[in-house]
Amino acid sequence: MLIVGGGTAGWMTAAALSRLLPPGTADITLVESEAIGTVGVGEATVPHIRFFNAKLGLDEADFMARTRATFKFGIEFHHWGRLGDRYLHPFGAFGEDIAGVPFHHYWLRARRTGIARDELQDYSLPVLAARANRFSRPSPDPEHPLSTFSYAFQFDAGLYAAFLRRFAEARGVTRREGRIVDVTRDAESGRVASVTLEGGERLAADLFVDCSGFRSLLLGQALGEPYESWSAWLPCDRALAVPCAGVGPLTPYTRAIAKDAGWTWRIPLQHRVGNGHVYSSAFTSDEAALDTLLGHLESPPLGEPRPLRFTPGKRRRQWSHNVVAIGLSAGFLEPLESTSIHLIQLAIGYLVELFPHRAPDPTSEAEFNRIMALEYERVRDFIILHYHATERDDTEFWNYCRTMSVPDTLAHRLELFRERGVIARYREGMFLDPSWYAVLFGQNVVPRRWDPGADVVSDAEIAALLERLTAEYARTVAAMPTHEAFLKQIGAHHEMAAA
Repeated sequence: MLIVGGGTAGWMTAAALSRLLPPGTADITLVESEAIGTVGVGEATVPHIRFFNAKLGLDEADFMARTRATFKFGIEFHHWGRLGDRYLHPFGAFGEDIAGVPFHHYWLRARRTGIARDELQDYSLPVLAARANRFSRPSPDPEHPLSTFSYAFQFDAGLYAAFLRRFAEARGVTRREGRIVDVTRDAESGRVASVTLEGGERLAADLFVDCSGFRSLLLGQALGEPYESWSAWLPCDRALAVPCAGVGPLTPYTRAIAKDAGWTWRIPLQHRVGNGHVYSSAFTSDEAALDTLLGHLESPPLGEPRPLRFTPGKRRRQWSHNVVAIGLSAGFLEPLESTSIHLIQLAIGYLVELFPHRAPDPTSEAEFNRIMALEYERVRDFIILHYHATERDDTEFWNYCRTMSVPDTLAHRLELFRERGVIARYREGMFLDPSWYAVLFGQNVVPRRWDPGADVVSDAEIAALLERLTAEYARTVAAMPTHEAFLKQIGAHHEMAAA
């Protein structure tokens, strides 16, 4: 097996396949060129990365020390629904369900009947902890308030790739240095037979994994797999990224601030802050975008801003012949909800599950393509939601997003929620109901009515529930250490880590 390209996608793939495939299944070689840079802006993650690391057997504190990682409770959004709005999309639940009726229905009733004045956000433990800049791991006790959330990481993607490279090479993965200059296909089957390096060396394999980034050297260029553009729904097509020194405490969340023609990110790591500006070239200039980014920094930049151009979308198929594309070579959805690394992880998991142990297996190929297409579409709809569910009309960009047509799948979800406060459920899709509640309520999409089951409980019982949750969450947050103190406590802080 030959993995084409390193970076996060390549080394995640190499590490996982070397660990999860049965011994003797494949000889794994990865070819990359130090002369070709990686995108390297994917520094924020979602909770699923914890399970990926756990499957590899990685020690969490060691991983965090070596990648300069911080913990992440969610993403804080500014100015997305209206100018001045602020909410956090947490990795956790809101309140407590009663008799199978989700908490937000009781909260809706309480708000409209005057029992409560608080926001739904005030009944999320990770939101309250993030606001207080505190952190603790979840509790396994389902009765404890600390059981109501999960967490992810914010880390240096380059250091993570290097960390996984050491892991993979220790498990027998061979790394080859070199730039690929030619790809040879079998004339009869159309399968990729080999790649040729700059010095003339030819590398053959039965299965190729394309982790070559936006170039999509094998799937896109050699096999000509068409690319489906989603630019009509996701108009941002450029980004600038630059680090700076952090000012103030290490916050356990990523921040996304809506701007005139896009948004800026802030990702706090132990040794620096990652910053970027994602924007639409149809609604602003590169010069104005750069000014927006530099004006967003909390301290002087630590380098020159790196530009990135992209087309939101995906390859029609991500597995064709004997080539499986993973990462940017398969598709790209902007980093608004930190999904890039998760989509890499998903593809790796499905490849392990559907691995062609013997002859080519068209059934496995078709199933891989079916599942990955659905996963990309579910993420696409969730990201579109942030842009479309806005009341902003103060710039041409936001007016376009507010009035644009959206995919039928998202339109159905929006109408169902507006009418009944219900999220349409699908088997595939990484974002669970609380994530949709966070963004919908956070951007002022309020259901017309609540579940009739919420009327069974009396006003006094609802008031008592809200009062109890408020007190429990306040006590729990007050007992948590600060985020930075927790990092030092578990030995994950880089200053305390062994060399």
